[in-house]
Amino acid sequence: MVDFNLTESQTALRNNARAFAQTVLSGGPKLYSELSSQNARFQATLPIYRTAVQAGLIKGQVPVPLGGTSESLVDAAIVVEEFFAVEPSIALTILGTGLGLTPLILAGNEDLWGRFLKKFLVQEGEAIAAFVHSEPGGTANWLEKGAPGLQTTAYEEGGEWVLNGEKLWTTNSSGWDNRGADIQCVVCRKGRPNEPQDPSIDPAANIMILIVTREDIARNDASAYQVLSDPELPGFTCANGPHSKFTNLRVPATNLLCAPGTGVQTVEQTFGSSAALVGAMCVGVMRASFESALQFCKTDTRGGTVPIIQHQSVADKLMDIKMRVEAGRLLTWKALSGIEKGPGGWDNRLETALEAKIWCSEQVTKCVVDAMSAVGMRSYDKSMGFSRMLDDAVCLPLFDGGNVGVRRRQLERILQADGYEPWAGTY
Repeated sequence: MVDFNLTESQTALRNNARAFAQTVLSGGPKLYSELSSQNARFQATLPIYRTAVQAGLIKGQVPVPLGGTSESLVDAAIVVEEFFAVEPSIALTILGTGLGLTPLILAGNEDLWGRFLKKFLVQEGEAIAAFVHSEPGGTANWLEKGAPGLQTTAYEEGGEWVLNGEKLWTTNSSGWDNRGADIQCVVCRKGRPNEPQDPSIDPAANIMILIVTREDIARNDASAYQVLSDPELPGFTCANGPHSKFTNLRVPATNLLCAPGTGVQTVEQTFGSSAALVGAMCVGVMRASFESALQFCKTDTRGGTVPIIQHQSVADKLMDIKMRVEAGRLLTWKALSGIEKGPGGWDNRLETALEAKIWCSEQVTKCVVDAMSAVGMRSYDKSMGFSRMLDDAVCLPLFDGGNVGVRRRQLERILQADGYEPWAGTY
């Protein structure tokens, strides 16, 4: 039986997330908005991140069986929506740690969980994690046979892996001091630096994932890990997604999370759940645009005799936004529930997650623009908040696997497969 009522624990989770967003996250812009660089703004949010750790919001992204408090991905979506409705930029940092831990959660074992998860299960400190996949040259075609493939490589020598290459758009990866996140799950290719990928083999055969810690970086020469730059972003203005470089960085062989040939599946599963969670991010922004426009339209006459919501053209805009919010939320919850419980195989579950990411992220900018249209020229005043929502919304179809370069192509592959069953993920 389908039931969209929140359980008692989910209601409490939503109330707590909303309270945290309204009382803590909402104060973020005062900390960073006047600072002149992306990195300075990111570092200024450290006190809020510490408060999030104390509130159990990092532990809350680790499943209960591994010592955390996360009971389901739908629970995660509830939190994501509340955060993105208030302060997407700092929310991305908090949630980026959950993404950074996902490969470890999926592919780890008792030894790896015991060594690397511990600091994320306590409600103190500032431990931060990163999923390190994207590269400056792009990774949309990273598994295409005959193409250059990943340029970040690792080879084994003397009981260690030697890591070389550059990464970009890897949320949280530089850590709070540019000396690395507490944990980086680095996707790389087995091979030596500047050694071309063999065009005759399947690139997936050499894909691996290494865990790189701050302690590993500290044991190496300072030049082994460098942050080259922090791109300045029009939206998510305090998020961290640096251009970083590994140069003969040595990490213990025991830090191997996914051996060569086994990394692709973990990457796909990581990006599968994150795709649907982007849907929840979009719902939060859409919801914020609706609530702001609704309040304005119910109270302002724009020089007339009645509140402008009483004009059909304005009410129609608000109706369209509200319907997109509702549809986006239900699609996102369906996708996340499906990833965990089915029905269908992995491709059926991934299909719905991709639909949630693509559809929601392509609706969110429409919602913000429609909200601005309903309000009128006043919405272009920065103090109204709509321009900031729009700057954040524009990024959502582009990141976490761009809709054109990655997500629609994944969906295309699923649709084209022999034996594809359109509704296997539904019934």
